Amino acid sequence: MRGLKYQLKSVLRDKFCLMTFLLPILVAVALNFMGSIDLSSLGELHFGVLENDLSPQTVTWLERYGLVTAYQTPEEQTAAIKEPSTNVIGVKADGDSIKTAISGDELDIFQQAAATLPALYEQRAEAELVKVLTLERPDILESFQDIFIPAVLIVAMFMGCTFNAMNIISEKEDGVAFINEILPMTPSQYILQKVVVGFLFGSLSSIVTACICFRLSWQNFGLLLALIVLSSFVAALIGLFIGKLSEGLMIGVVYIKIVMLLFLTVPILCALIGANGPLAVICNIVPSQPAFDGIMALSVGNMGTAVKDVGILAVHCIVWFALYVLISANHKMQVTL
Repeated sequence: MRGLKYQLKSVLRDKFCLMTFLLPILVAVALNFMGSIDLSSLGELHFGVLENDLSPQTVTWLERYGLVTAYQTPEEQTAAIKEPSTNVIGVKADGDSIKTAISGDELDIFQQAAATLPALYEQRAEAELVKVLTLERPDILESFQDIFIPAVLIVAMFMGCTFNAMNIISEKEDGVAFINEILPMTPSQYILQKVVVGFLFGSLSSIVTACICFRLSWQNFGLLLALIVLSSFVAALIGLFIGKLSEGLMIGVVYIKIVMLLFLTVPILCALIGANGPLAVICNIVPSQPAFDGIMALSVGNMGTAVKDVGILAVHCIVWFALYVLISANHKMQVTL
């Protein structure tokens, strides 16, 4: 119990660990309450005109197609057009028509608009007679919304990996690891002491994130809870492996980045390409894949797939736990001899 209290105190002192556990919750709040990101404004036309150069009717006509900004001097207008961070199209009077000016570094869509605008202005009377049907603008990120939330949950569930790995590495650098090797403590007791804090915080962070992102029935939430608990336990065990294999802080950080990249990349790629058959079986070797697949299945009400993924994660827990116990027991025996 004292060991667990010590681990808990180290978490509360470590701002990086606290930020790691809280970050998925903050992202979930942003996704849930801020809604999808509207990128339509990036494609809006922006015209720069000179004051008293165009007629009020022409300015009103331009405002139908985009934002119009009036500049007091030609120098200000030219500076706005040449500004690399904008796509301002300069518009000037040209007799009874108009002419446009661009810097040439704009996107193709704005260059085409600048080239077409004078001809469109010439035919504005005929254009008034054309019936325009405005279609509903599709949400650019809507198709990816179902992937964002499970990805955030995966990050939350596997945060225990980061904590346990960094905790063991810091103990190695402080010399505490040598003390642990001679203490009368069995491999199972050591695993319990090291896993519990990372496992509990990872599970808690995931549960709060899930409550924010999902509105599930009690039955479905029970399966989601099983996925969270098993995934957090596997992540905590993998963190022990990283801590044991890492000889220093920088090597440990590299290992953690590789593992986290693998945890995120494999399930997202499988979801995007629709992996099935032997490829899906191979991908299940990465524990985040069944967790991600189970969350996706629960979001659409597919309980059969979610139960299967819970079983796969249970196998992961048994295999990783048995492997670590064997390695730790063998190492303890060598130290004793």
